[in-house]
Amino acid sequence: MRSYRLLSTLVAPIIPLWLMLRRLRGKEDAKRLPERLGICKTPRPAGKLLWLHAASVGEATSILPLLQKVHRRYPELRLLLTTGTVTSARLMQKRLPAGAIHQFAPIDTPQATAQFIRHWRPDVSLWVESEFWPNLIDAVRRAHCYMGVINGRMSERSFQAWQKRPAMIRDMLACFDIVIAQSREDAARLQALGASDVRCVGNLKYDAVALPCDEAELLRLKTAIGARPVWLAASTHPGEEKIAAQTHRRLAAAYPDLLTIIAPRHPERGAASAHEIKDLTVALRSQRQAITPETQIYIADTMGELGLFYRLSEIAFMGGSLVNHGGQNPLEPARLSCGIIFGPHTHNFSDIYRELEENGGGIRIAGGESLAAEVGVLLGDYARLHAMQGRARQWVESQAGATDRLMDMLSPLFAPRKKS
Repeated sequence: MRSYRLLSTLVAPIIPLWLMLRRLRGKEDAKRLPERLGICKTPRPAGKLLWLHAASVGEATSILPLLQKVHRRYPELRLLLTTGTVTSARLMQKRLPAGAIHQFAPIDTPQATAQFIRHWRPDVSLWVESEFWPNLIDAVRRAHCYMGVINGRMSERSFQAWQKRPAMIRDMLACFDIVIAQSREDAARLQALGASDVRCVGNLKYDAVALPCDEAELLRLKTAIGARPVWLAASTHPGEEKIAAQTHRRLAAAYPDLLTIIAPRHPERGAASAHEIKDLTVALRSQRQAITPETQIYIADTMGELGLFYRLSEIAFMGGSLVNHGGQNPLEPARLSCGIIFGPHTHNFSDIYRELEENGGGIRIAGGESLAAEVGVLLGDYARLHAMQGRARQWVESQAGATDRLMDMLSPLFAPRKKS
């Protein structure tokens, strides 16, 4: 921890330049760059403040049901959420409860984190999953603020990596008053690394509400698609768009009116993805290009619209699973009754993918060459697809309840301050 603190102090002078370079790449919000340096223009509201820190869209989305419940039960409690990405910031500003504040998390330097904590003075801080930043943790500890981890996660890969730096992770975990893990396996790993009061209530991701969509736009696109067979490659990473296009080519003989929807994980890659698929008729949503009877590939390169495309397609391939990224969240399509296909790389959600497969709600393929075969089978056998969709949805619904259990456990922390 001391070595990290010294190193982060030495590099602090070049952080503004680094942030500017990120801004040029679209990875920072130009108007809100001061927040990344701990400079907060939004005043701290009076009263007791609960601060939750999440990494990005997935982690922040998983705690929205908790925030809604806390807001309804304790309306006088002030809510602050920090995340680290532009995408999560935009989505959370639309979905947070009324009165809740979003801020970008400060860069993990001693000065930025200390300034952030001095401004907000949180009474309770809850860290989602595994967002462990040494200087920020130390700044909260120095402020004598209650600290907890919720939906705590420690994959086998991360566990092995942290075992090479045991003192650092032990010192950080020792700062937390409670660690609430999302599974027994995560709890065991966190305890082995040095967490003391470790508990488990289940995974908050199972309680997330279905992704929203614009109903008028859904109807418009359904009308444009008509009776055409459709499948979706969701949250794809580099290399997977080519595989999706190849899948379309292989299925085109059997399904000449097939529509393939590709939703890149990072929407800014839409034009580059279209450029890779030159022999097929491609339409880009970001450029408002319509779906016509001639459209073969529709690239959904917009932000926050996956709920729309999961509703348009009954089959969803999960991106990040055919490349070594670890797979994207399969609970979102399962909740919207999609038949789910995924590749071998699923370590980001290993337990969820395993149980989804075991319960008949998803199909694991060995590689990209198998994708066309599985999509073709499901397109040609609606009874099998319908049964698979139902099993996926029922399994997700059967796992719900972690948010209520977490509320029961943490409610004493949210209660108003006692008057002296």
